[in-house]
Amino acid sequence: MQELTQILVLIGSVAMLMYGMKVMSEGLQKMAGSKLRNVLGTMTTNRFTGVLTGAFITTSIQSSTATTVMTVSFVSAGLLSLAQAISVIMGANIGTTATAWIMVASGGGGSFDMRIVVYAAIIASIILIYTKKNTNLGEFIIGLAFMLLGLTTLKTNANDMHLDEIPAISNFFSQISGWGYGSYFLFLLIGGLLTCAVQSSAAIMAITMTLCSTGVLPIDMGIALVMGENIGTTVTSNIVALSASTQARRAAMAHLVFNLFGVVWVLCIFPYFVGLICEIWNVPFTPGQLGEGVDKEKLNAVLATFHTGFNVCNVLILIWLIKPMEKLVCILVKQKEGVSAEEEESRLKFIGGGILSTAELSILEAKKEINVFVQRCLKMYDMSLQLLHTEKGDDFNKLFSRIEKYESITDNMELEICDYLSKVSEGRLSIESKIEIQHMMRMCDELESIGDSIYNIARTVRRKRQYGSEDFTEKQYEHIHNMMQLDEVALSQMAVVIEHGEHRFVDLNKNYNTEHEINNYRNQLKNQNIVDISNKLYDYQMGVFYMDLINECEKLGDFIVNVIEASGIKDKKKNGFSVG
Repeated sequence: MQELTQILVLIGSVAMLMYGMKVMSEGLQKMAGSKLRNVLGTMTTNRFTGVLTGAFITTSIQSSTATTVMTVSFVSAGLLSLAQAISVIMGANIGTTATAWIMVASGGGGSFDMRIVVYAAIIASIILIYTKKNTNLGEFIIGLAFMLLGLTTLKTNANDMHLDEIPAISNFFSQISGWGYGSYFLFLLIGGLLTCAVQSSAAIMAITMTLCSTGVLPIDMGIALVMGENIGTTVTSNIVALSASTQARRAAMAHLVFNLFGVVWVLCIFPYFVGLICEIWNVPFTPGQLGEGVDKEKLNAVLATFHTGFNVCNVLILIWLIKPMEKLVCILVKQKEGVSAEEEESRLKFIGGGILSTAELSILEAKKEINVFVQRCLKMYDMSLQLLHTEKGDDFNKLFSRIEKYESITDNMELEICDYLSKVSEGRLSIESKIEIQHMMRMCDELESIGDSIYNIARTVRRKRQYGSEDFTEKQYEHIHNMMQLDEVALSQMAVVIEHGEHRFVDLNKNYNTEHEINNYRNQLKNQNIVDISNKLYDYQMGVFYMDLINECEKLGDFIVNVIEASGIKDKKKNGFSVG
């Protein structure tokens, strides 16, 4: 019974560590997620600032996976070049080593009881969360508390289990540790597979430190596990990038190439590199052997030092080879061939098959996809303008079919983006992000209405063409052009609001003035149409087609204003949020 309890505590402490890391990372991203995204987007002017940015963000949020996925999404969105992304990923690998040092500090031995800090942190976080003074800070603190409690419990339980005194475990590790480089490759594979399975290199690092510090696992085998974890942690970003753009997949591949290169050169000098790290901490080292009389606490420091040294040295080597590395990943991940423009346009560009590592970061993907939605509406409107003056039958039918295809694309985009946002809203979100998701879902609904309205314009033009040989008068064409030009101005203003609403001052009066101008012009033309029909300038049916076009253009103007209002810019101004 005691053995079962100890196993459950062991598994539970690892789970608590993973959960604590997740809550801590999410809490911090809620407090500074948008700021961190801004830092990532602006502080990558050269390779060195890119490395520093990646290291800073990863150290802050304690998740190299989140930083890498965020970087991949920025590449997909066209906000970072591939070369900039590679430098950020290099920095993320350095930043992730801070986790190991937290583990070393939390299990540093001595008479100090870490539980004092843990329970004090839990009390403070509960007060913050339930009084709603700073819920996000409370979540960050309680996540940190769970992480430290998981580490402390894992270490204490492992010591109580006396793993080094269990013959089966000791014999297993001693047997597979005697195969030289074969053992290193085996532990590399185990480390990679375990990290892929649990999607947390921190959890596997904690287990590795526990095995080494309890005298079960030789230090060089533990280090081989750590290198395997470095490769395993690249899987998430590559999975996220599978359905993303080619550049995003290349950025994810660069993460894998970076870690694989590091593992290869370290394995070439493995015994010497490990020996140097052990010498720094005055720890005797014999390959494949457990050190006799070694201070077990120092073994954790050796692992943390190797993890940091490995990634820092790797960066110092590869930071000068970013261009060749960029060429290599371009060769490994080729541009997809045989995809038509129509097929490419029917796909979502920035939203992949699954949610990103945190819900807060997933909002960025949806924002960029909505920008694409807007651009497709603009392109669809340009095609409706061309349709009005297309005379040849085949050309007319082809262009109308394209507009019809785009109308179907807008329907699918609304459905897929809103479905994605609905899943994102189920995650742990700040109140501001929940409100933002509501705005984005309404925007998608209104953008789909814009697509329907443009399609109705095209259908009206086709009905007029099918009616007979009669055509609009020169004056009617002039009025239609004026109305459609007003819509074109309104659409352009809407695109600016959607794309730059958070980065510059947006004058909503321009949008409302354009909409009022459209309404007034429609009313003027409506009255004039009755007079013109009475004066026999054209027959009644042509007047119907003419006013159907004018009325649809006026409806389009209404939908455009609805999109702008749905963006929440007006609400932000009222609440005192900075829009510029």
